Amino acid sequence: MSNDLDITKRIAELLLEAQAIKLSPEKPFQWSSGWFSPIYCDNRVALSYPDTRTFIKKALAGVIREKYPHAQAVVGVATGGIAQGALVADLLELPFAYVRPEPKKHGMGNQIEGRLEKGQSVVIIEDLISTGGSSLKTVDALREAGIEVGGMVAIFTYGFQVAADNFTAKNVELHTISNYNALIEVALEHKYVSEAQLESLAAWRVAPEGWGR
Repeated sequence: MSNDLDITKRIAELLLEAQAIKLSPEKPFQWSSGWFSPIYCDNRVALSYPDTRTFIKKALAGVIREKYPHAQAVVGVATGGIAQGALVADLLELPFAYVRPEPKKHGMGNQIEGRLEKGQSVVIIEDLISTGGSSLKTVDALREAGIEVGGMVAIFTYGFQVAADNFTAKNVELHTISNYNALIEVALEHKYVSEAQLESLAAWRVAPEGWGR
């Protein structure tokens, strides 16, 4: 087993233990998009557990050191990527900024909060990738401001094809430190789900927009 796989599984295990990720195929959750899901993920919960947030912080920083050694700043996606992004920037001793979903409607009207310069190379930190739509709005805002986006590093991805397509269309490199496959493997090992529930989970992964209706 590779070290990378060890890390993805360990993070999935930590998120399940903290109940940052919950699995409920029989009583699905409804997302704001209207989609029904057997999985609910709120990685902000992990911030309440020092050992868990530290493990995640070090894993995110490790990806940046390996993939983006020349990054000049870390940028968090509001709101889920702000706290973890600040922790990672502190560990790497890099400047930090974050990007709002849209410009403020008062004050300076900022969308980018913090000090970034045109031409600066940044790495974006996100907590969760579903379709990638909201995450990629951060890329748009940074590029419009003349910032060079090296790539995005996220804690967890559901691995939807639509997300892969969206990131490809925007020409953005994505790395995650845990994912759906690692989650299911760990969930089975620790009996969070049964073998009988796998078919429903797999069907949701392939066609989430119509699942559960």
